[in-house]
Formats: sequence, C-alpha cells, structure tokens
Amino acid sequence: MVKNIYLIRHGETDYNRKGMVQGRGIDADLNDVGRKQAQAFFQKYQHLPIEKIYHSTLKRSYQTVLPFIEKGIACLAHEGLDEISWGIHEGKPFSQEAHQEYLHYIHQWRAGNTNVAIAEAETPEEVRRRQEEFTKILLASPEKNVLICSHGRAMRILLAWWLGYPLSQMDIFQHFNLSLYHLQHTGTMFRIIRHNCLEHLKNKS
Repeated sequence: MVKNIYLIRHGETDYNRKGMVQGRGIDADLNDVGRKQAQAFFQKYQHLPIEKIYHSTLKRSYQTVLPFIEKGIACLAHEGLDEISWGIHEGKPFSQEAHQEYLHYIHQWRAGNTNVAIAEAETPEEVRRRQEEFTKILLASPEKNVLICSHGRAMRILLAWWLGYPLSQMDIFQHFNLSLYHLQHTGTMFRIIRHNCLEHLKNKS
C-alpha cells in the first residue's frame, strides 16, 4: 500500500514574528498571521482525501490543522511530533550570545556529533527516538492519506531519518511557517514528492 503523507510545519506565532526561541517547552498559540496561513492551507488542500491527522502535543500544531479536524477527520496528538527542546534558551529573545551557542551546536551536529545539546535541551538523537514511536504508529495505520503537523527542527530530523540521510545532513531540509512536504511510503521506503512547498501562501499573509 502506498501511503501519502502531507507533512507541514505549524503556522506563525508571536515568538516566530519576534525572533524568540520556542522549542518544546513553549506552548504558544498561532497569531493572526498563523491563523490566516492555516486557513489558506485548508482552502488549498481541503479537497485531499485526508483520513487521519497527526499533530504534536503543542497548541500551535493543533491550531494549524484545526480546520481539517472541524470537518470531522480523526486526529491524534503524539509527543513524537513535538519540537526539539532548546533548553535554557526557550522563551527568550534570540540574542547574540544565544545565536553563537546555537551555531556552535549546529556545527557539532553537522560534524556528526548528534548526541550533544545545549544545557537542559534535547539532542537530535533523543528527538529521533521519540519519532520512532510515532513512526511505528503511522506505518501500522490503515489510512492511505494522512496529514501531519510538526515543527521546524523536528521536521528536519524526521525527514533526514525517513529519507535515509545521516542526521548530520538534516539542515538540507528547509522549512518556513506552514510549508508543505509531500511524501509517500511505498511499503518499504519513504520517497519525497514535493519539498518545502509554499504555493498555498502566495498573497495570503
């Protein structure tokens, strides 16, 4: 069975707009722009035969797919889709000091050291282990068309793992608020159909 997977990042929050660090520990709502983005995505793709929706345990993910849920489509929240924890920097402005520390760990990850993290944060490997549990549920489900809403860094980790890349290369998977990746699972492997698609947001925000 071929499973169509429509993977999106959540819509904009005020933290995104202000350049502040979110992460798993910040449960922000969508702002007005984010709600418009969610509605624009729904208007573009409401025709898809979505049978199941998966979202993270965070409000910004749930609110992004709420227009589909309100159609009566079954949904499931799973912590495997939660954003990475950014530890001590969560909820704070993205200062020069925080940016330098962020770059240090990005360079570490790109060098293959994906078991290191900012203080009190998660490593990419820890996020991937959360995602393993979600992926088992996804692949065991009978639905052929599913919508998944997750978060930026979590999506990079998930896409790299699903598509057979080492996590050191996860940054090749770009994303923006409410960008879309369309993938298929063939029964044995994932393949990418469309990447980082934003056509639904043209002239919408």
